[in-house]
Amino acid sequence: MSHEPGDRPATTATATFAGGCFWCVDAVFRRLDGVLDVEVGYTGGASEHPTYEEVCSGRTGHAEAVRVTFDPSRVTFGRLLEVFFATHDPTTKNRQGADVGTQYRSAIFVHDALQRAEAEAAIARIDASGLLPAPVVTEVVDEAPWWPGEDYHQDYWTNHPGQPYCEATIPAKLTKLRKLFADDLRPGA
Repeated sequence: MSHEPGDRPATTATATFAGGCFWCVDAVFRRLDGVLDVEVGYTGGASEHPTYEEVCSGRTGHAEAVRVTFDPSRVTFGRLLEVFFATHDPTTKNRQGADVGTQYRSAIFVHDALQRAEAEAAIARIDASGLLPAPVVTEVVDEAPWWPGEDYHQDYWTNHPGQPYCEATIPAKLTKLRKLFADDLRPGA
């Protein structure tokens, strides 16, 4: 979902989220108006240049994550947080559905103090609301070195719509996204 350089607004911002399989998180954020680019990759671990296979082993400490480049004049970090919390289960530690391990943890890798404050406030609001069956366990941590995922993982849902895992998980997330955030979607999403 890259745009031509002339299409970029004067100011962009970056947000990094981990919420289970990065194919699923990627599919959600790509549909939001104001999101300029989504890249899947790995962050939060100890080794350099991890591969998908290494991260899936659970031994590197990395999370599967997405790095979202967005136009803050069209979509705020706060709104991205709302989408993030609504489209995965932030109450399960190191697990999303059938995906289990630290690589599938729920985390926000904040890029500055304002993002940290917004993320922590969002978690406090969610917990105070009582809408979820358990407290939010999403980690709020400083951004860590970013390692882009392999090319075949980028925009995976668009490129592999019939993949069984994707078919079993992504449509429900997109249905929820369309129901809760219809006014925030790009045309045709």
